[in-house]
Amino acid sequence: MRRGFLILFFLAVPLVASAQDVGGGIDVIDVSGPLDASALQFMADSIEDAAATGQVLAVLQINSKAVLDEEGLERVASLVANPPLPLAVWVGPAPATAYGGAALLVTESAEAAIAPGSQIGRLDPVVVGEDDSVSSEVQSAEESGLRLQPTLRQYLQELDGAEMWTRDGPVTVTTIRDFEGGVTLKETTFIKPGLGTRFFRLAVTPEAALFFLLVGLSIVTFEFYALGPGVAAGVAAISLMLGGWGVLNLPTNWWALALVLLGWALLTAAHQKGGLVFLTVVGSVMLQVAGMNLVDGGGQIDPRWYLVLPSVLAVLFFFLIAMPTVQRARLSTPTIGRDALIGRTGVAIADFDPDGTVEVGGARWRATAHREAKLDAGSQITVTGVDGLFLEVDRLEEDREN
Repeated sequence: MRRGFLILFFLAVPLVASAQDVGGGIDVIDVSGPLDASALQFMADSIEDAAATGQVLAVLQINSKAVLDEEGLERVASLVANPPLPLAVWVGPAPATAYGGAALLVTESAEAAIAPGSQIGRLDPVVVGEDDSVSSEVQSAEESGLRLQPTLRQYLQELDGAEMWTRDGPVTVTTIRDFEGGVTLKETTFIKPGLGTRFFRLAVTPEAALFFLLVGLSIVTFEFYALGPGVAAGVAAISLMLGGWGVLNLPTNWWALALVLLGWALLTAAHQKGGLVFLTVVGSVMLQVAGMNLVDGGGQIDPRWYLVLPSVLAVLFFFLIAMPTVQRARLSTPTIGRDALIGRTGVAIADFDPDGTVEVGGARWRATAHREAKLDAGSQITVTGVDGLFLEVDRLEEDREN
């Protein structure tokens, strides 16, 4: 009997405590980076949730150079202009930025502050990709005319006793509570997007979108030559999914995306032909040019060449060093080494001119043949030798007779 009472008691205590914690506190809604549809929806939902749970104040903590979704911005802007509970906007912590639509949210708010060392401005385009006009005017925190607040804690303290407007009328905000020995802020909760939202938002900058695209495409090449285990295909799929998400949400120049694919194709062709310098150089230049023009950022999130270059160099390293090294190591293994491959039969995957790709024993290999062999896709072949990274092949006698 006593044991059952104790179990009920310890179950009830957390329930009572959690009930006391709901409402009456402060929600800080923290989203940084370009504001895509998912981020804007999170901001709007968080404001409405704060009102529904009885919080005394919600604060939008902004650090964003661009807004990417017009419909989502309209919803958040309407909540900021006519909030369901006392709502403040703080641009910080320094150095933070509020450009375009993010700056609009600051100006729409009846209560806003900015951390010294932060910037606000570049009001055009409000939504990147929706307007061709570009504004380069940027104001420092001191020039903005907004209240200067170095830290969020100081800002919350100063808001104590302030009268703030809501859709239900003016409300006097209380952000400080008494406790034994002094006063402190009311319970403050930092609200951040869920893991799923944050995962996809990894690719909502031009440089990140390019990086994930190149990683995914490079691993596709890796898998095409059967140099990696199945997990590599999973990594490629995730990378391409993230890169695709970035491309769909960013104002992408489609000609630049096509140039990315062409540059990758040239690097793959150069690898297949033993590392042709000309194709390698042209493919690398294409990737750099494409990366610098991948997104029309309206002066807010334009790609920066020095952040594009590391991705291009990483792809070059992969094709020039990593792929040949792994393939050379594979050729040297006892199970599928030179002696085991010679004499084995397979099929040509593509036309030879005079090089191509063959499938032998379920794996794909780069191969070369005499032009007289006239190998085309589907031809049955036999391995006659190994020359560096290439298999030397010839048309199978039975296939030649047919």
